[in-house]
Amino acid sequence: MTENVPFGHAMRRIYFGFDPEHTPLNHGSFGTYPAPVRQRLHACQRAAEARPDEFIRYEGPRELNRSREAIASFVNINPDEVVLIPNATTGVNIVLRSLRFEKGDVIVYFSTVYGACEKTVDYLHESSGVEGEKIQLQYPVSDDVVVNLFEEKLQSVRRGGRVARVAMFDTVSSLPGVRVPWERLVQSCKDNGVLSLVDGAHGIGHISLQHLGKADPDFFVSNCHKWLFVPRACAIFYVPLRNQHLIRSSLPTSHGFKSLPVAGQPEIFNPVPSSSQNDFVAMFEFTATIDNSPYLCIEEALKFRREICGGEEKIMKYCSELAREGGKRAAAILGTEVMGNDEETCFTNIKLPLPIGDGAGEIKTSDIHLARDWIVNCFVQDHNTFIGTYIHANSLWIRISGQIYLELEDIVWAAELLEKLCQRALTGEYLNRKPQH
Repeated sequence: MTENVPFGHAMRRIYFGFDPEHTPLNHGSFGTYPAPVRQRLHACQRAAEARPDEFIRYEGPRELNRSREAIASFVNINPDEVVLIPNATTGVNIVLRSLRFEKGDVIVYFSTVYGACEKTVDYLHESSGVEGEKIQLQYPVSDDVVVNLFEEKLQSVRRGGRVARVAMFDTVSSLPGVRVPWERLVQSCKDNGVLSLVDGAHGIGHISLQHLGKADPDFFVSNCHKWLFVPRACAIFYVPLRNQHLIRSSLPTSHGFKSLPVAGQPEIFNPVPSSSQNDFVAMFEFTATIDNSPYLCIEEALKFRREICGGEEKIMKYCSELAREGGKRAAAILGTEVMGNDEETCFTNIKLPLPIGDGAGEIKTSDIHLARDWIVNCFVQDHNTFIGTYIHANSLWIRISGQIYLELEDIVWAAELLEKLCQRALTGEYLNRKPQH
């Protein structure tokens, strides 16, 4: 049954489980989910406890297939090309650890890449020798510049006698929270013979991905637990049929892995065989004993978005317009600016009035991390909120998430709080308080 609950505080009060004293301004990091989805989650967990073997071996896999089919329909892809995994970082690791790198191979990525993914590149450099090539970005910057810098890097790698084996980039980057022209970058990869790995951690439920199959990246991951209202942890991992042979194992390797045949050696027994005819799908159906209940909540999350919220367009319109207007109001209060490049997202990035340098009335360059950590800890310890605060181009910025349970007054409140915290930071107060979190 469709209910007419307006977006904003009424939606939060009726459907979301936040502490009444908490102001949730950081949806982008960990997401949340509404009451009907929570009920579905608990029902699956109860079913697993009532009859563990029956649910985990038989009923659960059937429900998992329903979830895959629902999410495949949602983004217009073949169900045999998508599986569910815990998070986008896991998907990035599966891809990069599956590829067989040779001497001279390079992984290309931007300076705005998610930190865990960059560390994965560093690890692979240590373990396999593959090199990472970073493209520096300083926002605001146009999409044309982003694409041109990318293609220049590919050409530079080629001129140096090396091979750009795979390129990794976002749909919407994390810090700063800006949309990346990922579709154009995918096409550039095709034109240059480079595999494309799209980290869509902030993609599904945030921006439209109805054209995912048409865009046709080589690998794509996106967290459902951030913007789609699915419980943590759940992500889609999309691999077109043409590339599934490149993914030899799930992470961790489990019963669905098919060893290469060895003469005289019997096949290893699989205690949880899959009914799927697709080896890629079967490989990810059971990846060690974990709670798969979040995976089974996708249909309920989509139903909530469709029937209670009025559909994707309505959700995205409210969240993005709230972020735009909130960003403008916050920048006016702080006397600074919004970053730009975030017009098509539900993020707003606002510069803090904290000049960085070694002059009077400035935060010392060597102290910029201390000041940032102090501000974040003040949010949590003193004000029952959290706002992503980060350094970009030698300035401090914040990232606020627009969401259906927020109203403009929440962002205005945050800006007025930040104005006072910045004034305190300029007196050096951040030097006198050690972080507690």
